[in-house]
Amino acid sequence: MIIEFRCETEHARLWMNCESLPVNGRDIPVQIEWSATTDARPAGLEVLFELERLILRKGKRGAADRLTAIPQQLRQRIGTADVIVDFTGAERDPHCSARLYLRPLFNGVAGENAALAAILAGDLPVIEIVNELDGAVLDRGHPSAEAAAGLSGALETVMARTLTMLTAVLTGAPRILPQLAYSVARRAQSQPASYVLRGLTVSIAKEIYRLCCYAPHWHVGWRYSPTTNVWQTGNLSGPGWNVLGDPGHRFYADPFPVEWQGRTFVFFEDLDHHVGKGIISAIEFDGTGPVGEAVPVLEEPWHLSYPFLIEDGGQLWMIPESTGHRDVALYRCVRFPDKWERHCTLLSGLELADVTITRHNSVNYLFGAWRDGTGGYSDTLSIFHADSLFGPWLPHASNPVLMDRASARPAGHFVRIDGKLWRPVQDCTHGYGCALGLAEILELSPTTFRQVVRQVLKPGPAWLGRKLHTLNRCGHLEVIDGSRVQPKNAFLRRPASAMSPAGMSPAVSR
Repeated sequence: MIIEFRCETEHARLWMNCESLPVNGRDIPVQIEWSATTDARPAGLEVLFELERLILRKGKRGAADRLTAIPQQLRQRIGTADVIVDFTGAERDPHCSARLYLRPLFNGVAGENAALAAILAGDLPVIEIVNELDGAVLDRGHPSAEAAAGLSGALETVMARTLTMLTAVLTGAPRILPQLAYSVARRAQSQPASYVLRGLTVSIAKEIYRLCCYAPHWHVGWRYSPTTNVWQTGNLSGPGWNVLGDPGHRFYADPFPVEWQGRTFVFFEDLDHHVGKGIISAIEFDGTGPVGEAVPVLEEPWHLSYPFLIEDGGQLWMIPESTGHRDVALYRCVRFPDKWERHCTLLSGLELADVTITRHNSVNYLFGAWRDGTGGYSDTLSIFHADSLFGPWLPHASNPVLMDRASARPAGHFVRIDGKLWRPVQDCTHGYGCALGLAEILELSPTTFRQVVRQVLKPGPAWLGRKLHTLNRCGHLEVIDGSRVQPKNAFLRRPASAMSPAGMSPAVSR
């Protein structure tokens, strides 16, 4: 098989320097058919991209940067293409003999200008892969922008996720199309210069903020709620939320409570800002609140977070996130709560964040936010299945099963309500970890998956701040997390005694 990209010569970019695509374990060769530009780009776009490269990326080149000279290998033709991927806005040649003619659309419109129009309007576009031979939409997704810096970074993210979707389509596996709404994009008429300058201003402001404050600074919220919970109410109302105190130069996030051997502990990511690497710590709760101090329970040379806990075979197990090590490892509790040993590797050679397992219809399902090395960290969901916790774990027939920044990334344990399976999801529409969705799973098997987000929870009067991205419960103990402003200078911090009666830190936008 030969894949042919159709691209515009005058707007050749680094992401086009692609000699092959990985499809079903094979590297399928890619050739490029260059054509004249059909639509002019906004004036001065490449100059603005260069400005962003120098300031936002400190001179590092990105995939959206222009190819000043097209490499020789990108000019060579291998042969007659079986698959055409047309990135231009030109009409399809009706005499093309390719068996598959794919056209990426951005908010329903073809060409890079459509992607730029959506970005300049303030958002990343919904991406669709259309087969122009019959008009069928083969895949659809909405990328997240937490890894995008500036206009060029946003375009890079969009094209990275377009390639992710193209690879999935070319595997021939059935795709699961989410229902994603978008407005039809108009041609880019906004001023890219003002967009870039605003982005640079915001970037400078963030750098100043980071000089003065630890960022981000997450904190854990907890409450005892015997008569109600978030899953019942669909909101954060009820007993007031308390904040688990932290040392100031470390943040706490991703809380997972568990009752084991007659004691209840909350496990969480514990990140020292001075080191920039997370470990797993835990603190005991006695029915009224935390007891004693948090203690470290697991540390590796790489970053750890999201300590998912599961009981199996009469033992307690943990799967902490370790995307930096590119594996999914299972740890056994040797001594509760503070001694764990690595038992086995469930999956290796991939970035899979916030791994969460549930058992449904006698099958174990492992959910995780998957990333193929580029693009956002929170928009793509992959599922694996196994008969046993220890595997072997097999990929879902439609992996990745979902690309949607609002409902892909896991956010805590699955729950069953009246026989129905639910899961909390991170809604990253307005940034990483900004809100929580409560999603009902309508279909789940090794070949199917369908969910519907029934409710979205955001910070507000009941939970002050800007972030909310984990929800878990153990008995009457309910835990969430969020973020707050945390000045580096201790004299600027409010002491614990100055917190509100519910233990809540004052809300300050970050």
